[in-house]
Amino acid sequence: MAVLQDYLQLAMGVKMKTIGNVIVGQSGGPTAVINSSLAGVYETAKKKGAVKVFGMVNGIQGLLEENYVDLEEQFTSNLDIELLKRTPSSFLGSCRYKLPNPWDKAEVYEKLFEILNKLEVEYFFYIGGNDSMDTIKKLSEYAASIHSSIRFMGVPKTIDNDLEGTDHTPGFGSAAKFIGAVMKETIVDSLVYDLKSVTIVEIMGRNAGWLTGAAALSKTKECAGPDFIYLPEVPFSIDDFNSKVIELQKKKKSIVVAVSEGICLKDGQLVCELSDRVEYQDQFGHCMLSGAAKYLANQLSAKYGIKTRSIELNTLQRSASHLTSLVDITEAYNAGGAAVNAAILGETGKMVILKRASLAPYVCVTDTYDIQKIANLEKKVPRKWINEEGTYVTEEFMDYIKPLIQGELVPFMADGIPMHITMKR
Repeated sequence: MAVLQDYLQLAMGVKMKTIGNVIVGQSGGPTAVINSSLAGVYETAKKKGAVKVFGMVNGIQGLLEENYVDLEEQFTSNLDIELLKRTPSSFLGSCRYKLPNPWDKAEVYEKLFEILNKLEVEYFFYIGGNDSMDTIKKLSEYAASIHSSIRFMGVPKTIDNDLEGTDHTPGFGSAAKFIGAVMKETIVDSLVYDLKSVTIVEIMGRNAGWLTGAAALSKTKECAGPDFIYLPEVPFSIDDFNSKVIELQKKKKSIVVAVSEGICLKDGQLVCELSDRVEYQDQFGHCMLSGAAKYLANQLSAKYGIKTRSIELNTLQRSASHLTSLVDITEAYNAGGAAVNAAILGETGKMVILKRASLAPYVCVTDTYDIQKIANLEKKVPRKWINEEGTYVTEEFMDYIKPLIQGELVPFMADGIPMHITMKR
């Protein structure tokens, strides 16, 4: 009804009622489409009559330092918005700041709400993953405790696709598309020489193997796809892995394997921990995972004298805006807009979710979900979507993922290189 009223007001030339000021931030690891969600928040808020739309620079951590910008000064034309949709990384900058519990450090919340009140903010939007939704949870709880009218909404983002409550997350489709394409190119390249070789590709995914499973997208009419896919949902055996590789080499010379960075042995030890690496932990206690593919390649080479190569896709998975999914970009934009609409209608302490209404044809709609049922939880690949041996994904997994990678948004090019937009200081 509210949407219909807005439409009628516009059609009749009636000036729309203004809404209070809006602030939006981005947090955690970026994706190729996180800025599309920012565009969705900004454009929808302005269309709904927001007087000011502020952007937190470097998320909640930047806001605590009163570091913010007026987005109307950043986006002065439609071209800026179109460039924003095609720009990787987080336009506003990001952070990995763990908001303390309000009963431990009430002064942090007092300062935040003092800043929000000074800016006359009525709507707060945070684009992020699991840890960002924890921030929304804490802020909305504190707001309720002091009877603040500010509404807090989460906009989902993560290439890991591990947020609870939503069918999938913006950012995952584009990362999956990139992984499928790169895996296919890697497999084709591995066939050049008439030599025995093993290529192991390490793909992001700490506890959930959604991205690693996407390697199976490379299996097409003209490409056999990877020989093995190992997800963290199934305990990994190095001996079993070695045996399978050696046995397969009796039938084919070139072998390509996809492994998750988070694969673990039966006792819970990470495979990457078996290699020499520098360990780093962020404020949330997350270790930087790296080295599983390198370790497996080196030990194969040392034991069996096989030519091996390890490849880490690393941040390329989340920054390849030249190969984004149009479905993903559209859904990311819609998620940002849906968060604004829900907040205006009175919702708070919620996250926008994507609901698959139909598979054939693929139809996805937005809804909202209680942040209490999302924050600090992880959605993993269902065991039934992994084969019995734990070495590949099933057709059910493929049916789930294929609609999310469809279509492209062609980059704007300058001198042969994609154009992007950066923040004006």
